[in-house]
Amino acid sequence: MSASTPAAAPTLAPGGSAADNLPLFTQVVRTVWGGPDQVAGRAYIDALVGAGFDKAAMQVTPDQTTIGNPAESIEFSVRLGADCLVGQVGPSIGDPVTAVLPGLSTGGCLIGETRAIDW
Repeated sequence: MSASTPAAAPTLAPGGSAADNLPLFTQVVRTVWGGPDQVAGRAYIDALVGAGFDKAAMQVTPDQTTIGNPAESIEFSVRLGADCLVGQVGPSIGDPVTAVLPGLSTGGCLIGETRAIDW
């Protein structure tokens, strides 16, 4: 029997499709989810930027409800061409969810209220 070769860690595929970059996106999301900032949008955005994704192509929903309670879930996205990498995390979700979804005609990825990524 031969020893199995460990799988290479996912890397950013510059100019690649959303599907090409889903493994890295998913790994980053799972890493943040395993840390202390599980439902902090900024933690996901910062980690995705650190992995090489373009901050200008990102969206994130608020960490709190309109009355100031912690959000039951947050979503964040990266637009890559016509498609989007979308992640959703939070106490109402269970394990993090990541997917490739079609981009919106408005140029974004998320429907509803998003917050400025101004840091």
